[in-house]
Amino acid sequence: MAAPVSTPPHAAKGESMKVAMKVAMKVNNQVYKVVLNDNPAAAAFAERLPLTLKMAELNGNEKFAGLAHPLPTQEVRAGTIHAGDIMLYGSQTLVLFYQRFSSNYRYTPLGKVVLPAALEQAVGHQETEVEFYRE
Repeated sequence: MAAPVSTPPHAAKGESMKVAMKVAMKVNNQVYKVVLNDNPAAAAFAERLPLTLKMAELNGNEKFAGLAHPLPTQEVRAGTIHAGDIMLYGSQTLVLFYQRFSSNYRYTPLGKVVLPAALEQAVGHQETEVEFYRE
């Protein structure tokens, strides 16, 4: 399912503007708004919602979980990763980052948590359950 398309009042005839898909993420009873990117992987991820994952801890800066089915990929070198970034590693591993750092790994960007300020505290440093759902 592609992101919904709307025609803003100021758009020229024939032009349209894609609207980012908004979803929510629940971690330890805290709800965060997430904006998904406009790409095939994010659209495929949105089609699978609602989704609850047990996410394992890795490197003191991220959580990851395997997905049941692969998503399309468009990998890019990450460079600087920000707290709240949600990415796909390979085609079947969802990664939620809760700290900012530099990386040479390649990921497919899926979206980001809108206000990730308390995200690290919410996810903790152990395995945690994360629920993604449409708003």
